[in-house]
Parts: sequence; structure tokens; C-alpha cells
Amino acid sequence: MPARYDAAIIGAGFGGMGAAIELGRLGYDKLVILERESDLGGTWHVNRYPGLAVDIPSSTYSYSFEPNPYWSRLFAPGAELNDYAHHVADKYDVRKYMRFDTAVAGAAWDELHGHWVVRCADGTELTATYLVTATGFLSQPKVPDIDGIDTFAGKIIHTTAWDDSYDLTGTRAAVIGTGATAVQLIPELAEQVSELTVYQRTPIWVSPKPDVAIPSALRKLFAAVPLSQKLVRLIGTSILEVMMVTGVLQYKQLPLANKLGETWCRAHLTRQVRNRALRRKLTPDYSFGCKRPTFSNTYYRTFTRDHVHLETASIDSVDATGIRTADGTRRDIDVLVLATGFNLWDVNFPAIEILGRDGRNLGQWWRENRFQAYEGITVPKFPNFVSLNSPYSYSGLSYFTTIESQMRHINRLFTAMRERESTVFEVSQDANDEFLNRMTDKVADSVFARGNCATANSYYFNQHGEATLLRPSSTLSTFREASHFPLEDYHYA
Repeated sequence: MPARYDAAIIGAGFGGMGAAIELGRLGYDKLVILERESDLGGTWHVNRYPGLAVDIPSSTYSYSFEPNPYWSRLFAPGAELNDYAHHVADKYDVRKYMRFDTAVAGAAWDELHGHWVVRCADGTELTATYLVTATGFLSQPKVPDIDGIDTFAGKIIHTTAWDDSYDLTGTRAAVIGTGATAVQLIPELAEQVSELTVYQRTPIWVSPKPDVAIPSALRKLFAAVPLSQKLVRLIGTSILEVMMVTGVLQYKQLPLANKLGETWCRAHLTRQVRNRALRRKLTPDYSFGCKRPTFSNTYYRTFTRDHVHLETASIDSVDATGIRTADGTRRDIDVLVLATGFNLWDVNFPAIEILGRDGRNLGQWWRENRFQAYEGITVPKFPNFVSLNSPYSYSGLSYFTTIESQMRHINRLFTAMRERESTVFEVSQDANDEFLNRMTDKVADSVFARGNCATANSYYFNQHGEATLLRPSSTLSTFREASHFPLEDYHYA
């Protein structure tokens, strides 16, 4: 009973498209990409909130083999990222594999037939020799569990389901959350509403955003001489690697890099907020990097406006017309905006039910044991399974670093399998354990272990208290290992 498809890929974002491109290069053309949304693009299709933009320089946020010379700004707006996703899908002819509005409920390994059975939410099933999950790290929105929130009579909008038809002009709005999304959104909302209250649980480190329009002459140069854009990409990546990655993941070796990042953010806050009491509220009490920092030229300044209020007391309850905090303060509001992020560790790893060999449930196994994946991509007891969104997989600061390192791993693994005339692969338990131990040792040198992260409320930490999202390696090391991992770390059949 042969599988209907060579591979089933879950998710039509940049990760899923990257996997399809790499598998196509390897000669696999019976592919299907299952996407729960109505179109491709992943987070850049789902998110449409005001102020949406990439939060690292655009030159680094693209496939290295498909640079985009036409970004309008150093930090491109979200619509341009969505356009870029469509461009890639068309140029590399992967759109033909995509099925939209197709939610996947789960997948199970069929030992008898040596393939995966994928169950869709509508009850249909399909089979594939290989299963690739590319559901993104941030795909399951988190709704806060606040007493009375279901009784609110006004408008509630989650940033992942922005309602473009709702007119915010002149309304009294509240925002819950001050993460990277909120940093982009809050200044935009302040321009529209009559009153804005921001409920902050944890402040965020924010540095200046060197965002400028890219002159048309420079864009023409990038298009005519691709090497020029590659140079800009290299410079940008190197700066981010030193400023963010090195200062966070190699905290023990280079604590000065971390301190420089914190000092840079503190100086930015001081320049924009002269009021000391307000500045104290906006200053994190955790080490730089414990929670993802971000860039903005307007976020801090927004809180100095007369109609914008910052509440740091915890929310006690929501009623039909407003919000009450634990200190007894109550505000009437018309619209409640939830910038509460995503639920990574409870429902996102993995985002669907995946049953491997002997019925092992991946999500249950991760939660009852430790979150782990060999080279951040494969798991023992899960044959022919590639997980692009796994523990220790996120490398560098650009998501494309992660995607392309995993594409290299797929290339090396599938090439080795073909040379052995095999159709089944499975990483060995010993190789997985060695990798996990190595990553654990490296994390011990990071800010997550050596810094002050207790109050960060960071999604980097799972329910075991371990920071297993980021790979504690340099970008160069990650690419090198993706291309040279020992082939004997896998069993082939």
C-alpha cells in the first residue's frame, strides 16, 4: 500500500516553503502542503495589525538564495513580507502543492506500511512517506484567563485576528501585553484612539530602530549587483550576531556584549522618557535577553502623551464596560486589544497530535520528559519525521537562518538515505542524547542560566524551567553541523 505523497508538509509559511523547495531539489515532486489559513505566508498572512513590520533588518530576513532587492525600508512593513512570500511560492513553483483552509488534526506513523497517516479536521485522511511539520513557533494564540473577560460587552480583538472593519477612531482602548507585537502596535493605536490604557505585566528592553527608507538608487544597485546586497546582509547579520546572539547565548564568555545591549536600551529610554517614575515602570528588572528585546523609535515616547496611561498593577477582573486592577483602579473602555502572544509550550510543541513508533505521543513525551530534538529537527521513535519547529532549533536572530540550516540538514539526510537505497530514517537515541547533553551544557553559559531571568515571564522558558527554544550556537557553527553531522547518527531501512 504505497503512500499517496512523497511528503506531507504542515504549514505554508516560509518554513514549509523552504522544505518543499529543498525536497523538490532532491527529486521529490509528489508533495502536499496543508495550510489551515486561507492563503500562504504564515505569520505574515495571519497578522495585519497596525504597525506590523519585521523587527530585524529586512536584508537578513529572506532566503539567502532568493534575496529581495526591493525592500522599501530597512525594516520592511508586513505587507512586503507577505508579497515576498507569494513571490517565492510562484518562482519556485510550490504553490501547486498547497491546500488552503485545511486544518490538520494529527498524524500517526503506520508501522505496517512504513508511512504517515495524516488526519485533517474535516475527517479526511492522506498518506505520505515523510512528514514535515512547519507550523511556526508562534502559531497558537494565547488568550488570557481573566475573570469576567467573557462578559465584556465591547469589542475584543486579538492581534492575530485583527478586525480591519472596526473603526478605532475616538474610542477608549485598552491593550493587554507589552511584548514585541505590542511595541509595534501601541504607538499606532495612540494616534487613533481618544484614550489608551496599556496593561503591562513585564516591561521589555527596547533599543533605537535605525529604520530608514531605502533609496531607489540603492535598490537598483541591489538588483543589478546582487553581491552588494549580500555584503549588506553579511554586515547586518554580523552586527546582530554580536549584539544579540553572542550577548545572550555566550553570556559567560562575553558578558560585556550583554551589558552593552542593556546600556544601549537604557540610554534610549532615558532620552525618550524624562519622567523618572514612568521610566522606572518601563525599565525591566531582568537581564537583557531573558525575554526577546525589540526595536522602536516611538514606543517609549508614546507613554509620555496625555491620553496614554500605563498600568502596572495586575488585572483583577473585566466586566461589561471596563477593567479593574488589583489595586482597585477601574477604567471604562470601548475596545479591548489582546497583545498576549502565543502559547508555545502547552499546545505549540507540536501544534498537532503526532504519534510515532509504538504510539508515542510527541507532545505528551516532551511535556513529561524534556523538550529535545536531534539537531533541532528529528526525534527518536518518530521515523521519517522532520520537525522544523522543535526544541533547540531556532538559530541566529533571523528565522531564515533556522530555515536554511534545516534545509541543509534535509539535503544531507535524504541524500544519504538515497545512497543507501533506503526509504526510512530514524535518529538514534544515543545521538539524540549526546546532542541534548551538549546543548544543555552550552545553555549553562547563556544569560538564561547565568543572568537574572526570574521576573522575565519569557516564552523562552518551558514548563520545566529550561530555555530550550534557541540553539546555543553561533550561526556559522549551526550551518557547519547541518552540513556535516555524522550520518551514522541515523538508522536507515
